[in-house]
Amino acid sequence: MKLFHNVMLHVSVASVFIMTAWAVFFYWAIIDEVNDEVDDSLEDYSESLIVRYLNGEDMPSLNNGSNNQFYMYDVSSEYAETYPQISYRDEMVYIDDKLEYEPARILMTIFKTDTGYKELVVYTPTIDKLDLQRSILGWIVALYAGILLILLLLNVWIFRRNMKPLYVLLSWFNNYKIGSGYKPLSNKTKITEFKELYHAVTMSAQRNEKLYEQQKMFIGNASHEMQTPLAICLNRLEMLMEDENLTEKQMEEIAKTRQTLENITRMNKSLLLLCKIENGLYADVKEVSVNSLVSQYIDTFNDVYSYKNITVKVTEMSSLSMQINESLAIILVSNLLKNAYLHNCVNGKIDVVISEKDFTVSNTGESALDSSKIFTRFYQGSKKEGSTGLGLALIHTICRANNINISYEFRDKMHVFKVSL
Repeated sequence: MKLFHNVMLHVSVASVFIMTAWAVFFYWAIIDEVNDEVDDSLEDYSESLIVRYLNGEDMPSLNNGSNNQFYMYDVSSEYAETYPQISYRDEMVYIDDKLEYEPARILMTIFKTDTGYKELVVYTPTIDKLDLQRSILGWIVALYAGILLILLLLNVWIFRRNMKPLYVLLSWFNNYKIGSGYKPLSNKTKITEFKELYHAVTMSAQRNEKLYEQQKMFIGNASHEMQTPLAICLNRLEMLMEDENLTEKQMEEIAKTRQTLENITRMNKSLLLLCKIENGLYADVKEVSVNSLVSQYIDTFNDVYSYKNITVKVTEMSSLSMQINESLAIILVSNLLKNAYLHNCVNGKIDVVISEKDFTVSNTGESALDSSKIFTRFYQGSKKEGSTGLGLALIHTICRANNINISYEFRDKMHVFKVSL
């Protein structure tokens, strides 16, 4: 969920709860104020009636033209002692003039006279609270919708205005690639937190660029400093092997040493290549045809491994191209095909299938490899002469650096490697 949507969701939920609580409070405040005003009027009217009755004055007629009505009747002492002297309640009462029931506020007062106890019931028509609830609910819903809409629009405007520096930073991050040229991040915000974030990002980018250049220089120096002595050693061994005074035993030992140095040379080249790929030194990409590469290297490996008498079948269901550095594409395809030849058996077979979105390279094998370790460095299911154990690790690194998926499975006595774009 985006930060904007998350903020809007929380603001909306909080606003609904707050306004609902306010609406309930508002309704009860209105009802309490209405009841208080009506109760004061009923108290004054009730006191005036009691005073007139106790003073022996004539009581007003029931049809006196006012909204206030009353009844008075005798009650027992037990009733007077049991019920409260003054009580209020809301009831529906029958109005003779209107010939219908209407809501009314009632005041019941028990008082003592010379002859006993009497109860005075005074009531006056009041507002219909059910209608009031419906009316308030309708207006509050309309008010809520308006306030919530205005509040959300205001929050959208404030949020986007104040979070603009963050979007600028995210856009800069999306376009930034280490080693492709550092473009400073412009800072036009007055918000302290964003200023500090911009400064931290700028310092981090500068450190990354510096480390990138240092790693680039180290890789170049390592490649030169290690390859040159190895080449010199190989040349000296070749010169030494031309000495006619060497015994057969010495020749064998020199040949073993030379083979070891060649393995070290290949391993050094592979490790340096892995390091270059992981540090993004192959940033330039172009569209490379997989079909052409497969055709080219199958011809080459057929000549090299002709002694194995391997049958090769290529099925081109569609043309397949990759957006990738050309050198890495060559390494990817050639290593997959070389692996299929190198780890194949005599009179075996290789199947290559190219479709619109992927291609697979399959070769005969005796047993499945460990799929959890097959792409790790120096893992070898069965040791092959001349193998460094870095071929599949190199393939996996190239795929990962270019957002390409590679998978392995063993089916029908075949090792199947699938590369999906």
